[in-house]
Amino acid sequence: MDTATKKVWFVTGASKGLGLVLVKQLLEQGHAVAATSRNQQELLDAVGTTTSSFLPLQVNLTDESSVQRAIEATIQTLSGLDVVVNNAGYGLSGSLEELTDEESRNNFDINVFGSLNVIRQAMPQLRKQGAGHILNISSVGGFFGSFPGWGIYCATKFAVEGFSESLAAEVKAFGVHVTIVEPGYFRTNFLTSDSMGLPKNQIDAYKEVRESQQFHQQEMNGNQPGDPEKAAAAMIRITTEPNPPLHLFLGQDAYDLARTKLNAVQQELEQWKELTVSTGFTA
Repeated sequence: MDTATKKVWFVTGASKGLGLVLVKQLLEQGHAVAATSRNQQELLDAVGTTTSSFLPLQVNLTDESSVQRAIEATIQTLSGLDVVVNNAGYGLSGSLEELTDEESRNNFDINVFGSLNVIRQAMPQLRKQGAGHILNISSVGGFFGSFPGWGIYCATKFAVEGFSESLAAEVKAFGVHVTIVEPGYFRTNFLTSDSMGLPKNQIDAYKEVRESQQFHQQEMNGNQPGDPEKAAAAMIRITTEPNPPLHLFLGQDAYDLARTKLNAVQQELEQWKELTVSTGFTA
């Protein structure tokens, strides 16, 4: 790889799933990578390399001082910071009535506030150098929310979409790009028990929610149509584009669901246009 195209990446949630696949591809391509996990040894074992271009970091994303130390170590050890990937997160399945305040807030702490902690600590470096790219890993569930039992998870990803759009507008003047990555179903361990939470107190009346949980854990798990290797490659490619997209959907299923949402909103917008525009002051 040409040294001019070599970049320093910072990837959270890198010990498994899409994050791990991404880190391995980046290292194979000669990039320098700082990767985070709650367990450093687990990360080392998963990546399986100890090259000088790989910096494994044990980080608590909900502790901003822990995040700050990780960003500082990245810049100091790898001599820079170019691409930030907020990948850490976990699924949570359960109806809004079932999930407790604690269960819901814990999902927001990792999926939303953990990413905000990283952005807050990374932006001074990116802003100072006048360049950089932030990839916030959302989900098609951050754009299309009509999944029974996934309301809180979708809410966290809708939040990621919202702050990412604002962030893109805020940092454009500094030469920093922002891309929201919205995968559909990819064949990782996302739907396994250690990556997906369930409510402690389940309510039998929610049949659609139970069916959704069973479908995701028993039928979809291991049969996802998306190839994580291709998803990681697409993410790497997008950082080489001079004008990368704000929204990057990954997977035919994500494309189809996005089109369904866009068509439904457009139809409702026109159907209720008369009422919508009737609410202003009359001249």
